[in-house]
Amino acid sequence: MRRTTLLACSAAVSLMLAACGSDSTTSASEPTTADGSAPETTTAESAPSETTPDETTPGETTPAADAAPAATSADKPKVEIPGELPTELQATELRAGTGAESVELDTLVLHYVGVRSEDGTEFDNSWDSGQPFTVKLGTGQVISGWDQGLIGTQAGGQYQLDIPADLAYGDAGAGDIIKPGDALTFVVDVLAVLRPSTPDQQPEVDGAISTGATSVEITDLVEGDGAEVRAGDSLYLELIAFRGDTGEQVDSSWGAEGPWLLVLEAGQTLDGLVEGIPGMKVGGRRQIVIPAEAAFGATGSSDGMIPANVDLVVVIDAVYVASSTAA
Repeated sequence: MRRTTLLACSAAVSLMLAACGSDSTTSASEPTTADGSAPETTTAESAPSETTPDETTPGETTPAADAAPAATSADKPKVEIPGELPTELQATELRAGTGAESVELDTLVLHYVGVRSEDGTEFDNSWDSGQPFTVKLGTGQVISGWDQGLIGTQAGGQYQLDIPADLAYGDAGAGDIIKPGDALTFVVDVLAVLRPSTPDQQPEVDGAISTGATSVEITDLVEGDGAEVRAGDSLYLELIAFRGDTGEQVDSSWGAEGPWLLVLEAGQTLDGLVEGIPGMKVGGRRQIVIPAEAAFGATGSSDGMIPANVDLVVVIDAVYVASSTAA
């Protein structure tokens, strides 16, 4: 299926809620790939469901809670450096988690702090910003020590990764603190394990016909019982989109390679989504009719899937609030 995008800040608008909704600003000290490139932070997940540690059913989501808890510098854990510099990867469970163990292609939402293994000098952490970090395992978005060491982690768990230089930044180093040949130690708190969905898990919903809508209209198809989604939140979701004039499906996140992370702020996505999604609760499903002017307007989508002045109808499953404006 050809894809369009709901990203208002993308020149080629397509229903892929990736790129714009994520924060692509990365310092050299973050756990990027060894060549220093920034990791992507986009994912496509499905509705939450209960899992046990040995279950790995596609599309299931295992968060410690249905929204990332508020975090500050005061919550940052102290890192105990290893007695000897690691020559091979060591992953140590500091606190047990629950739910499905992570596997390749899962997305982890987490907090982390990283130090030089030699002397404990901190080079980066996510707690100071209060914003969790997301990584899709096994895709080379981050250093190999993360891609390998975070496999098997669980939501709610805390883990220490002692990473030799060859699985970190090697002889290149990174930034002002990480020197060539440095081994690194991280403490990571896993907030959620988000599993990619499969196409057969897409719910059966009919695309409503809508022409000439003058306001955003919402209909809750399933009432959620999790955290309420608020304006400004970063939300993981599943989405199906339809042309309003014909009811034709034009895109779906179900079975997509990467989960969709959407920031509910003006300029990050379509105005109709910024208006129509807040008030949902995690676990819920909502149909949103978006008038053309709050979707792709008088120009339509650049790929022609949504013509000019055509309404858009979307069905959203709220999966996980990765960061929240809630106090």
